[in-house]
Amino acid sequence: MGVYIGGVAAVSIQEPLSEEGIFRPVAYSSPQVRCIEPEFRKFLEPMVARRMSKIVKRAIVASSVALEEAGIPMPDAIVSGTGLGCVEDTEKFLDAMVRNGEHCLQPTFFIQSTHNTISSQIAIRLGCHGYNNTHVHRGISFESALQETMLLFGKGSIHSALVGGYDELTPPYFRLLGRIGYWREEVKNSLHIVQEPAAGTFAGEGSVAFALSENAQGAWAQIEGVSISYACPDFTREAGLFLHRLGLNWKDVDVVMTGKNGDLENDRVYRNLSLPAGQTTAVYKPLCGEFFTAPAYGMYAAAVCLKQGMLPASLAEDGKEIKGIRRILLLNHWQEKDYSFILLSSCGD
Repeated sequence: MGVYIGGVAAVSIQEPLSEEGIFRPVAYSSPQVRCIEPEFRKFLEPMVARRMSKIVKRAIVASSVALEEAGIPMPDAIVSGTGLGCVEDTEKFLDAMVRNGEHCLQPTFFIQSTHNTISSQIAIRLGCHGYNNTHVHRGISFESALQETMLLFGKGSIHSALVGGYDELTPPYFRLLGRIGYWREEVKNSLHIVQEPAAGTFAGEGSVAFALSENAQGAWAQIEGVSISYACPDFTREAGLFLHRLGLNWKDVDVVMTGKNGDLENDRVYRNLSLPAGQTTAVYKPLCGEFFTAPAYGMYAAAVCLKQGMLPASLAEDGKEIKGIRRILLLNHWQEKDYSFILLSSCGD
């Protein structure tokens, strides 16, 4: 039984809840870019929304849109990945604790500061009492959530699921990561950052949700396989073995989409890939920026490409549009320790 993406939605630094950002992305000239917010009042009552942090509102909106598109009123499971969780509420609580000498603290910020707040709030909003889990594994958080979901489908424990990657990057955390060289001091054009390699990249954030089911009708794409490896000595060989386990080889892959972000150290792993001659490659982080669950945006971009049957110039590493694509392999790594492999294929004829 296959697992299919029936609905997707993304709130990112591009046009929210729209494919516009994939085909006509906005360029930035800042080392940190925050999300473009959707109109929350279309989805949430004002009195309810005012008690929610931005990341929770983004996650609920993205999840609602994805589930509605897939025609799934109530998923069997909600599995989320996040690197930082509701870090803004965490900062507010800690700041108030220090400033007020641990007196007169607001419990709301503490309650909403935990990493599983996002999944919990989505479930409360939906009235979902099914399986609910959150994976917090820094740069491999989303892939861990997706892999567990695929295992649940494989066991027959669920027949539908809501999977997402959610992260926000606040100014204090941006400054903290900047101390260890994560970001560039100057960004001329975010869309060209991979073509202009240097030390550091630019920071983004996002909330991306996928409604998965066993129904292929009207689906964006099929998830053929997901795998995670730790400290693999040969990224190319591991990717080949992943394809082999699925009964495929490199000739069956139309596009290899990688997590290049323009940082010399990060991209060294991708530059060392020994791909077949003529293999088409694509990148997605120039569109979304770097954050812990950015691979969720990569899978979103791949799903859009497969739905439209084309790789737009904005994603192609050589800047050339390609039509008729059927299969995309996503390759990502986190600090050369965790490596992930996701294979998506078209559901079209």
